[in-house]
Formats: sequence, structure tokens, C-alpha cells
Amino acid sequence: MSQPSAPSQSLHGVGASERLMSLDALRGFDMMWIVGADALGHAMSELDAGPVVKALSTQLDHVAWAGFRFYDLIFPLFVFMIGVAITFSLGKLVERQGRAVAVRRVLQRTLMLYVLGLFYYGGIAKGVDHIRWVGVLQRLGLCYGFAGLCFIYLRPKQIAAVAVTLLVGYWAALTFIPVPGFGAGDYAEGHNLTNWIDLHYLPGRKWDVTHDPEGLLSAFPAFVSALLGVFAGLLLQDRQRTGEQKAVLLATAGCVSLVLGFTWGIQFPIIKKLWTSSFVLVAGGWSALLLAAFYYVIDVRRVRAWAVPFTWIGTNALTIYLIGNLVYVEVGDKGASAFEQIPQRLVGGPVAAFLDRAVIPHFGDVVIAIVGLLLAFLICRFLHKRQIFLRL
Repeated sequence: MSQPSAPSQSLHGVGASERLMSLDALRGFDMMWIVGADALGHAMSELDAGPVVKALSTQLDHVAWAGFRFYDLIFPLFVFMIGVAITFSLGKLVERQGRAVAVRRVLQRTLMLYVLGLFYYGGIAKGVDHIRWVGVLQRLGLCYGFAGLCFIYLRPKQIAAVAVTLLVGYWAALTFIPVPGFGAGDYAEGHNLTNWIDLHYLPGRKWDVTHDPEGLLSAFPAFVSALLGVFAGLLLQDRQRTGEQKAVLLATAGCVSLVLGFTWGIQFPIIKKLWTSSFVLVAGGWSALLLAAFYYVIDVRRVRAWAVPFTWIGTNALTIYLIGNLVYVEVGDKGASAFEQIPQRLVGGPVAAFLDRAVIPHFGDVVIAIVGLLLAFLICRFLHKRQIFLRL
């Protein structure tokens, strides 16, 4: 447990020793959708409320394969923010205690996140053959480790070279290496090199039976998502530019990344489950735009009151993520997330039925989902007010 330092400001924005409130708020905004977007999106999709609501509900669910929706941004945005945070935490550590201490910190945190991921997905409860060796937390840990070591040992130009090499190399591998039975350049599910490697070389349980969206080969372009965050963090610490200039440069970089990503996507489709190079650029572009907006409003213009609830979640993102999986409520002979079942017990049953009749069919389900989100906010507010922060 630790307590974050109080944020401070200057005309040039934040320095290496200061904490970005905007980063905490954006992390909380991102995590809010992780703990409640599925339920809210599914509830909204059942409403007979016109094309606008239907379109919004569609954005709160993943694309089946190729394409991009808002919900496809949630995971890479978190990876991007890991890269941003690295420049603040590790930069200060290297300056004060040296590279060796920083490397040890990176390796320790990478290992802890990876092991926590194994536990999160069931550990050895169903036997070694059912261990999920890859997953969201495992990928976060590996991205943190890779980006952290790059930040410690490489200069920005060298990091850029690594990023370009990984993106181009991944594209070349999936485009030119033939897959038995399907040939080269086939990006369809089950036909591509990434899925083939998972099928033959990834042990244990796979999320999609024969392959995994957090599989072996797709980890390499995911590293670049974190490296893009490193560049954003370096920009935010540049004392030669004002906060306004940083926000404009970050937004400009985001737009350029979007153009490059969508253009590349014409040939190399934007596919989250493969973490294609075009997906990295599109997700990185949106991530940079969101960070630019949050940074400008919160840390430059200092309009902060609206963002406080997001910081509650953002400073305890790992805690609330774990609660969503590890805290279960008994429902017959099964279990369900507390964010799903406690709201059912509060506003389900007759209350939901009344709302369905009084407002619109299935509106009760929307209210249940919203109450689940509010529950997450209240838990994080409780922890924040008592200065309780889970850190690895």
C-alpha cells in the first residue's frame, strides 16, 4: 500500500518528479468501462429506443474480428498509459538510485503481474492443462517489462527504431510467411500465422479454444502500444514546451497515427484479436487524443472537479479489476461478479419490472448496469478517502 504524491504544476506542465492527475483520471475513465461496459452495452442493445441508442450500444461491444469500435480501445489504452507512467516512475528511480535498481523493479513488477494473471484466470484449480498462460494481466506485465527495459537502456531514437521494426516485422510475418493449409497473407480467424502458432505452441487453456487474443506472436506489436505511451510521457515531461504546446503536439501525433493506421488497415486489417500493426496505430492515435484532451483540461486549464470520481478508480485500477473477478456472489450453484449480482439484489426483480413498464422495456436492465458502475465508484471512493492504494 502506498500514497500518491500530491500533483503540482508549473507554466511548463508537469515535471519528472510530479504526478499527472489527468493520467489517473484517464486510467479511471478507462477502467470504468472495463468493470461495467459489457453489462451496460448489452442492456442498451435490448432497448427499443431508436438508431442512436443502438449505435451507442454497438460501440460498447467488441468487433467480432476486423474493424474498430470504442470498446476495442479499452485494453490498448491501458497499455498506452502504462508506457506514459513508466517515464515518470522509472525516470525518477534511475535518476535517484541508478539503472540496476530500476531494472530490478521492472523485473519484479513484471513477474508479479504475470503471476497475478495466472491466478486471476483460475490458477491450477482445473489442473495444469487448463492454466491460461496468457491473458490481460500477463500481457500488461510483459508490456510493462519490455517498455520499461527499453526506457532504461535506449535513447528515444533507438526506441523508435524498435517500435518500427516490431510493427513492420509483424506485418511481414503475417503477410509473407505461408500458413499450412491457407498460404500467406490470409488474416481470417484460424487462417493466420498468429493463430497457427498459438494452436501448435501455446500450452494450456486458450481463450478462443484453438488460439488466444493475448497469444504468443501478438505480444510483439502489443509492446509497441506501450512504447507509444513512453513517447507521450517523454513529451509531457519536456520543460522546453508549455502545457498548451504539449497538448497540441500530442493531439497532432494522435491524428497522424490514426491516418497511418487506417491507411495501413486497407491492406493489413485492423484486428484487435491479432493486435495487428494497423490496430496499434489506430488505438495509439485515439489514446493520444484522449490523453491530450484530459491533460489539457485537467493539468493545463486545471478544470478538475468533474474528474475527481475518475481519479478514485484510476488510483486503484488494479484493485477494482481484481474485485470484478475474485469477489463473487452465490447464485444457486453458480457464481457471478459482485458488480453483476449486488445491483440485481438492490434494484432487480420488482423494481426492474416496474421500470420496464413505466419507462421502456428492458430499461430496468440498464438501471441495474448503471448501479453496478456506481458500486465500483463507491468502492474506489472508500479506498481513496482512506488513502488505501494497492501497488505491486
